[in-house]
Amino acid sequence: MLVQDIMKNDVMTLNPTHTIAEAVQLMQKKKIRHIPIIENDRLIGLVTDRDVKEAAPSSLSDQLETLLYETPLSKIMKTDLIIGHPRDFIEEAALLFYTYEIGCLPIVSNYQLVGILTKTDLLYNYIELTGANQPSSHIQIRVPNQPGILFEVSKVFHQHNTNVLSVLVYPYQDDESYKILAVRIKRMNPLSIIEDLKTEGFQVLWPSEPEMNL
Repeated sequence: MLVQDIMKNDVMTLNPTHTIAEAVQLMQKKKIRHIPIIENDRLIGLVTDRDVKEAAPSSLSDQLETLLYETPLSKIMKTDLIIGHPRDFIEEAALLFYTYEIGCLPIVSNYQLVGILTKTDLLYNYIELTGANQPSSHIQIRVPNQPGILFEVSKVFHQHNTNVLSVLVYPYQDDESYKILAVRIKRMNPLSIIEDLKTEGFQVLWPSEPEMNL
């Protein structure tokens, strides 16, 4: 999946001569936390709710000094920006968020701002990809780390005519001879499937016996 598939295209922007007060008003009205700053149709900076709070340690209110309200965004905006491209892969964008501990990623193509990607967008995309937003069950299976093992496991789901919503593969502790398959299936009661997985020799880590009896 590409960044262009989940980024927001309707981006609220301001220019460097706009004031902190105008940024606050826009953030409150649109319920956003990041505002790209544009000049001559080019992205030159970014203002976040944190930038505003650091510029005004006391809450922005009627009592706040007029000078602070009138401070131009050029005085507080970040200019050393990390940007993405609409055709970047989602996992590459996620790595930028993790590596640089950023809250949003302006998306630029041909020097033009075309979108914005936030941590919330990534989180919601993860939820959709895993199928956690659908009625489903989650099963974790320890399997040998060998070619063809996913096919062998999938046979059990096929026999039960059960749709697999997602499969994630994790390392098993420090033992490279095993992997964990985290499988989400479109079924609320997976007990019969779990029993058949065990019959086929697979170790089901979740749900374990105590959780199955709750």
